[in-house]
Amino acid sequence: MHLEAGSEEEEESDDDSTSEEFAGFSDDSGEAPELVGTTAGDKAPASPTLPKAAGGAYVPPHLRAKQAAAGASAETAEQTKLKRQAQGLLNRLTEQNIASIVSEIEALYRGFSRNDVTTILTSLVLETISSRSNLLDSFVILYSALIASLTKIIGIEFGASFVHDLVTSYKKHYSALPTIVVAEGVEEEERGKECTNLIVLLSELYNFQVISSRLLYDVIRDLLDGDLAEFNVELLLKLLKNSGAQLRHDDPKALDDIVQIVQQKTTMQDPRGLGSRTKFMLETLSNLKSSKSKAVQNQAVAIEATNRMKKFLGGLAKSHTIRSYDSLRVSLSDLLASDQKGKWWLVGAAWSGDPLVDNQMERSEEEAPAVSENSILKLAKKQGMNTDVRRKIFVALMTSEDYVNAHERLDQLHLTEVQQREIIRVLLHCCGTEQAYNPFYALVAQELCKASHSHKVTLQFCLWDFLRELGETDVGGAEIIKSARDREEVVGFDVSATKSRIQNLAKAFAWLVAKSASNLMIFRPVTFTALQPRTVTFFQLFLAHMIIDSQLRTPVIDLNDKVQLPKKHNSEALEQTVIKAASNGGLSKGLIYFISKLAPPVQEYPPAVAETIEWGLDLMKDTLKTGMDLASTLA
Repeated sequence: MHLEAGSEEEEESDDDSTSEEFAGFSDDSGEAPELVGTTAGDKAPASPTLPKAAGGAYVPPHLRAKQAAAGASAETAEQTKLKRQAQGLLNRLTEQNIASIVSEIEALYRGFSRNDVTTILTSLVLETISSRSNLLDSFVILYSALIASLTKIIGIEFGASFVHDLVTSYKKHYSALPTIVVAEGVEEEERGKECTNLIVLLSELYNFQVISSRLLYDVIRDLLDGDLAEFNVELLLKLLKNSGAQLRHDDPKALDDIVQIVQQKTTMQDPRGLGSRTKFMLETLSNLKSSKSKAVQNQAVAIEATNRMKKFLGGLAKSHTIRSYDSLRVSLSDLLASDQKGKWWLVGAAWSGDPLVDNQMERSEEEAPAVSENSILKLAKKQGMNTDVRRKIFVALMTSEDYVNAHERLDQLHLTEVQQREIIRVLLHCCGTEQAYNPFYALVAQELCKASHSHKVTLQFCLWDFLRELGETDVGGAEIIKSARDREEVVGFDVSATKSRIQNLAKAFAWLVAKSASNLMIFRPVTFTALQPRTVTFFQLFLAHMIIDSQLRTPVIDLNDKVQLPKKHNSEALEQTVIKAASNGGLSKGLIYFISKLAPPVQEYPPAVAETIEWGLDLMKDTLKTGMDLASTLA
C-alpha cells in the first residue's frame, strides 16, 4: 500500500480541515531499507551513525572525544562573546539578584547554542568553585541554587551534564592529592581545598534536590574505601555537616551501612591513635544515626542561606516554565562511565552497558573507515528522501549525537510552517524502517510536540494514514480519505506494513501518548469493534507499552529486568493519560470493548511486566467507565 499522509491545519483535529498534497517516500529498490548504525541489542536510544552534513570525512561519535583530546579547535568569536557575557552575569550574582541572573542566563540559551551555553557556564562555575582557597559555604550555596534553578528551567540535561563535570573534576583533584608537594608552590593549608569546595557544592546540589542520596552515599563509600586518611575524614565531615540530616531522612538503611563500615575500620585501629577529626566524625555519625544531630554554631548561617534559596527555588514555577521535577537517581560508577557507556542523562537513567556492544564499538573504532559525504546522499535517496526538505531533515537526524542535539539541528534548518510538517513524516518513516525499535525517534518527536502544537496535528494525521495502510479504510473521515485516494498517483511508493514496522510505530506512539506529547483522542475515528488483524496487533502492543511507559521515566527498558519496573504502581500517571479519552463516549466504549475482548496477551511477557499490564488494563477500564458516568451525569 502507499504511504499516505493526511491533511492538517493549525487547529485541533476535530475541526474542519483542508487537505494538502504529499508526495510520499520513494524507494528505487522497492524494499524498505534499514538504517545503518543501529544495533538490535543496544539498550540506549542511539541516533544512527551516519555522515555529517558538512563537507569532509565523517567521524563516528565514539572517535570524536579522542580527536577533541588530541587538539581542541580554537574558540569562535561567538563563543568568546558568550563566555564574556556569562562571566559578567556570574560576577554580579548575589542572593538579591539571583532571579534576574537566572532570567538573563535563560535568554542566553535562546540566543546561543544550547551546548555552548551549558559547556561554558559549567566551566566557569567549576573554575570559580575549585579554587585553592577556603570558600564560605554561603558562597557555594548561592552557586548551587543557581545550578538548581537552571536545572528546573532548562531541563534535566543541564543538571546532569553539570553534575557529570563536577564529579569528574572532583575525582581529578582527589586523585592528584598524593602528588601535590610544597615544592610546587602549594602551601600546607591549601592542599585539597579544591576537593573540599567541590564536595560542598555536591552536597548543596543534593540539598536542593538536583541529585538523589544515591550519588552522595556512593561518594561516601568511595572515601571510606581503604584507610581512613585524615583528608578523607575531613571530606566526610563536610558532607555530614551539610547534608547528614537529609541523608538520614532519605535513606536511613544506607546510613546504617555507612556507620557499620566506619565502625569496622576504627575498631581495627588503636583508639589512642585516632585523630581528633576521626573521633569527631564518629560522634557525628552516632548522633546522626540516633537523630540527635544538632546544627553547629558556625553552620547556622549556611542553614539559613540554604532555607532562603529553597524558598526561592519553590517559587520558580510562578515566573518560569519548569521542565525538571525529579532528582537525578544515578550511581557514581554509572556517572563516571558515561563517556564510555553513553549519555545516560538524555533518557533519564543510567545504561549499564553491554559487553557485546562494547566489543563491537572497539572493533568498529579500528576497522570502520570514514564515510564519505556522498554516502549520506545515497542513503537519503535509498530511504526515499525525494525532496530537498526531506534530505535536510534526514541529514539533521542522522548526524545528531542525541535527541536534544537533533531537536536543535532541526530548529536550525529554519523551515517554513508547511515544510515543518515533513519532520514528523520523516521521523516516523525512519522509525518504521529500523530492524529493532530505536527510542531516539520517539524522543525527538516528544521534544517537537512539546515545542509546537502543529507537530501534534501532523502526528495525528500520519497515524491515520498508517491505520489506513493496516486496512482501516474509514479512519480519518470521508474528505481526508478522498484526498488520500486522489494523491495515490503522486505517492508511487509501496510501504509494506511489516511486523517490525507495526511494532516500532506502536511503541513510539505508546511513549508519546504516555508522556502527553499526544493523547488517546487521536484514536477517536477508529471502529474498535471491527478491526483488521494487523490493527489488533498494533493496538495490543500500543496498550501494553503505554501502560509500561506511564510507569517509567525512560523508553529504554529491558522487559526481562524486573528491577527496572517500579515496586509501586503510579495510578495517577496512567489515569491522567486515560481520562482525556473518557469525555468521548464512542472512544471510551471502543477502548473498553477492545480491553475486554482483545486485550494484549500478557502471557507473552515476563511475570513482573504481565502483572503491571494487567493492573493497567483494569485501571483503564475503571477510569473510562467512571468518566463516562460522570459525563452522562453532567449532560
